[in-house]
Amino acid sequence: MVQVRSQHPLNADGSIDLPRWVAHLLEVDEDLNAANLLQACEFARDAELKAHAAQNIWPDGSSSLQAGLEIAQILVDLKLDEETLIAAILYRTVRENKATIMEVEQQFGSTVAKLIDGVLRMAAISASLNPRQSVVLNAQAQVENLRKMLVAMVDDVRVALIKLAERTCAIRAVKNAPEDKRYRVAREVFDIYAPLAHRLGIGHIKWELEDLSFRYLEPEQYMHIAGLLHEKRMDRQNFIRDVVQQLETEMQEAGIEAQISGRVKHIYSIWRKMQNKNLRFSEIYDVRAVRILVPEVRDCYAVLGIVHSLWKHIAREFDDYIANPKENGYRSLHTAVIGPEGKVLEVQIRTTEMHEEAELGVCAHWRYKGTDTQGRSDHYEEKIAWLRQVLEWHEELGDIGGLADQLQVDIEPDRVYVFTPDGHAIDLPKGSTPLDFAYRVHTEIGHNCRGAKINGRIVPLSYNLKTGEQVEIITGKNGAPSRDWLNTNLGYVNTARARAKIVHWFKLQDREQNVAAGRQMLERELTRLALMPVDFEQLAERCNVKASEDLFAAIGAGDLRLAHAVGLAQQLQEGGSRSQHVELIPRKPTVHTSSRSDEVRIEGVGNLLTQMAGCCQPVPGEPIVGYITQGRGVTIHRQDCPTVLQLSEREPERVIQVSWGSEPVKTYPVDVLIQAYDRAGLLSDILQVLFNEKVNVVALNTSTSKEDGSALIELTIEVPGLDILSRMLGRIAQLPNVIEARRKRT
Repeated sequence: MVQVRSQHPLNADGSIDLPRWVAHLLEVDEDLNAANLLQACEFARDAELKAHAAQNIWPDGSSSLQAGLEIAQILVDLKLDEETLIAAILYRTVRENKATIMEVEQQFGSTVAKLIDGVLRMAAISASLNPRQSVVLNAQAQVENLRKMLVAMVDDVRVALIKLAERTCAIRAVKNAPEDKRYRVAREVFDIYAPLAHRLGIGHIKWELEDLSFRYLEPEQYMHIAGLLHEKRMDRQNFIRDVVQQLETEMQEAGIEAQISGRVKHIYSIWRKMQNKNLRFSEIYDVRAVRILVPEVRDCYAVLGIVHSLWKHIAREFDDYIANPKENGYRSLHTAVIGPEGKVLEVQIRTTEMHEEAELGVCAHWRYKGTDTQGRSDHYEEKIAWLRQVLEWHEELGDIGGLADQLQVDIEPDRVYVFTPDGHAIDLPKGSTPLDFAYRVHTEIGHNCRGAKINGRIVPLSYNLKTGEQVEIITGKNGAPSRDWLNTNLGYVNTARARAKIVHWFKLQDREQNVAAGRQMLERELTRLALMPVDFEQLAERCNVKASEDLFAAIGAGDLRLAHAVGLAQQLQEGGSRSQHVELIPRKPTVHTSSRSDEVRIEGVGNLLTQMAGCCQPVPGEPIVGYITQGRGVTIHRQDCPTVLQLSEREPERVIQVSWGSEPVKTYPVDVLIQAYDRAGLLSDILQVLFNEKVNVVALNTSTSKEDGSALIELTIEVPGLDILSRMLGRIAQLPNVIEARRKRT
């Protein structure tokens, strides 16, 4: 069934009558706030006037305001909340750069802004479906990445619903567009958004998207079936009218309250059934169909008995989706019978509640009302349910490369999905950098990389990529890799592919260049860690190479990791081989462990006596909390223990965070010296690095010179080993205005 675009109420001058339009929305949902919706409409209208809307129009001449109203009109019929409707009204205004996210957040709040931002990120999917073939990925891998990216980006189902509504408006609008655009939009809708509507259980959106996309992808097949349906339309309508009257009479006699109507059979579903079952049009049972809605589940089966008593049931054409619902939650009884005049008739029987769920899907349960905190308490569980539904996509989409394995229980995917400037989707391991991306695209792009832009903004090459971002690599004409890229502590590359490409490049260089570069790298790192002087001949022996030149060449070529050589250099200074966590300087280490066979680690309070609570008896793996008792240390309870819940209400200050312990970790105090040119936020940036590395600061002292504007920062920190210290110093050295970051000599 093909929908037409809704007509908005107009003023005498042809402009949209916004108050009347808002009033229409309130007829659908009286809980909405008319003033807030009208404010959003006026904001979009004013932004459009300022931006000269004629420069950003839809193919049929619609403005971003009209587009927003159409999207909101679809969503109000889906029973969506007020914040979602406001986000829908403003989405195209923001997307077309007529207003900013910041302006929206200032006037309509952070939730609306986050919803729009989520839909903008999903809009990258539309841009990525480029008809040109990718030189990086084949077509199937491209579609797979897009589907996985969709899952990775959506953390609020309302974002997906706004995007569904927006794509519904888009495919309605391409009727008079050029053929290539109709095909491109239809391909995207059919591959991505119709399956999404099905997984969310939104029946009427799914049918419309399938029919419209089928119309543009297979126009001859579509018109053929549409013609067959049209030929028999009057006969079919008369047949259905007689069936409905007969059923209404039977329901009244049985005392069953029922709503009976004819059901439209959708063109794509007819074609799919003909293809899958190799049937002719005349053999499709459910071209003639009725739907019966009743109040209670027991009425469904009572009605089924009446239907089967009136007409002969067709064998193997009965499905009980009430007892065995579909994966997306769909429930109904389906049966096919030989009806009046010997014609086949399909009958669907369901309750009114089941019908609403079939039409609205997840929207029937997804209601946010103002400050209704109780409604939000189930957000996490609903989010899990949403992801479980998406995991079933493979039934419609085919095997997409272990999508279930890509999603973790904490809803944190272990891969990121980013775009090239041409719109192709690239998947990388989580934590990948622009350099990893560059080498993933092409080796020469990696070698010649000199910078990177994320969504048009220049970022460091050590920047960690996030799903949905567009990455542009800035290259030089005769560039070459930097040996610093191989220093794991600087975080330039995090994938084995990129590292292997860089190592291979340096292996091809002259030995003299590798020797000089390797010596410079090693001396610089040893100086920064206060490990100089070092006997390089002894160090070469420890590294299993013949001489110091071989040591430097191996480091310069990337055959020997700098961190490994530095660790062995430290062992030489300490006077012998030690474990990985060697003592950095002769001070007493801090041991973070627990008091009961390392079962429980108390976070932030040091070593305290702990005991398991007898009331709930927690076992390893269960979520736990600690309660500070008087004289008996800390008692460990399950988080859902009634006793600790009561105690937390009376004495919340005595409830502390605890977790099941791991291996004991020793940390050692180290003095660090940082020289920099003073600027606002310098200390904050340094502390953020320490926070990211989970390094504890024991002491801090700063001084600033007014003469040259330099700053000297002295820190005493606790680190578990040399590798953490080296990585932390490397991260600090990369901060703007930092001249030097090194370990202070004692």
